[in-house]
Amino acid sequence: MKHPFKSPLTIKLLFICVVVFSTLQACDDELVDPIVIVDTDNDGIPDSEDNCPELSNPNQEDANNNGIGDACESITIIDTDNDGIPDSEDNCPTIANPNQEDDDNDGIGNACQDTPATTPLFPCENGMAGPYPCNGYDLMSHIPINIIGEPNAEGNDSWGWTDSTTGNEYALVGTTQGTAFIDVTDPLNPIFLGRLASVNPGDRGNIWRDVKVYNDYAFIVSEASGYGMQVFDLGRLRNVANPPETFTADTHYTGFGSAHNIVINEDSGYAYIVGTSRSGTYAGGPLFINIQNPLSPVEEGGFFGYSHDAQVLNYNGPDSDYNGQEILIGSNETEVVIVNVTDKANPQIISTIDYTNIGYTHQGWFTDDLQYFILGDETDEQSFGGNTRTIVFDFTDLDNPLFHMDYYGPTAAIDHNGYVKGDTFYIANYTAGVRFVDISGIGSSNMTEVGFFDSYPANNSTSFHGAWNVYPYFASGNIIISDIEGGLFIVRKQN
Repeated sequence: MKHPFKSPLTIKLLFICVVVFSTLQACDDELVDPIVIVDTDNDGIPDSEDNCPELSNPNQEDANNNGIGDACESITIIDTDNDGIPDSEDNCPTIANPNQEDDDNDGIGNACQDTPATTPLFPCENGMAGPYPCNGYDLMSHIPINIIGEPNAEGNDSWGWTDSTTGNEYALVGTTQGTAFIDVTDPLNPIFLGRLASVNPGDRGNIWRDVKVYNDYAFIVSEASGYGMQVFDLGRLRNVANPPETFTADTHYTGFGSAHNIVINEDSGYAYIVGTSRSGTYAGGPLFINIQNPLSPVEEGGFFGYSHDAQVLNYNGPDSDYNGQEILIGSNETEVVIVNVTDKANPQIISTIDYTNIGYTHQGWFTDDLQYFILGDETDEQSFGGNTRTIVFDFTDLDNPLFHMDYYGPTAAIDHNGYVKGDTFYIANYTAGVRFVDISGIGSSNMTEVGFFDSYPANNSTSFHGAWNVYPYFASGNIIISDIEGGLFIVRKQN
């Protein structure tokens, strides 16, 4: 029998072990260079950790939190209230509060919360809020169009978002350049957070842009050629370090091109794209887009016939035949169309209705009880003369809608978008600003203007200037107005 240590394999393994051991022993015998800590500016902070290694800055000040120490960059530290705390760090930048007291830990200093949030920039007194005519509504703040847009920009549509996590309120404002995002939680100190640029800059269709919200995402369309739909995660607005920022979309849906407007039923998770190309499959009729997964929209159908604007909701109103159904009310240029869109593959017309002196059937909104539908015709003032006219239909029976009344405002200005909240109808009335109309007596054909804020003080002419849209649905009671020439106005009803 062979000796186990004399086999070729064993001898080879022993040789390898000897070589490895010798190498390791040699390493142990080598001298190791000591670790050298470099501190070029001798401030006690190693260069590897120093946010400005060339200039002494032992306290590592970095006012704008960009990772570059103040000593190394030429920056202007703004301290509006001169309390020694930079505005970027100050929990109340407009009122001196060097100790930064914040008893409820909400990020807003006591000094700012002790100042009533309803103290307006310009209270409405003797018919004026600063330079703006008014009645019963104060101007809380104003951001000009050249700030939220760019030089030579114009404003268009708008909507609001209330953060489901923090409760903070934001204005989403369309311009001819893109979509601006403004934190309006503190109506006296709105913060312009940044802008999402247009898909097709310079296209004339950017005059029309629309934005709506679903599950903390914004969905944006425009009449600009080939625009499609931008989807933007609004949660990104919670932590904007250095506003204003230039944002990019999270998703760009290209299943359609240009569109005049977008309508969202938040209860069903569907977007309805209206005012698309008349040469498209549905001749400009609503496209049904499933947005339940906001980052992956899916088209599920459409309805034939051009629609300019619409309201869509899960119906629970006086006509029990349609309770539980998803109903679309389309403002379709020459008539109002009521459609059951519950089955996206097979939408059904319920009824249609028109009215006298049709100019352009533009946009409308249900009363809260779903009994009446309040409609604006955008060109009847130009076509037929007279003061602003609003048409009201009785929709008690969706199969048989009826004309109910006409309401006339106090000026000849053109009416644009209108919305209902409670017993008030809010009309964006172009050159006449926003008008506030009491509709508590609408059943008795009684509507009464109870206030206004005129964001376009130049005149009340029958022309396309001034207030494009109004959004009255913030829980705070603050109301945002997007104005073509004026930008963003935040107003509030006087106590």
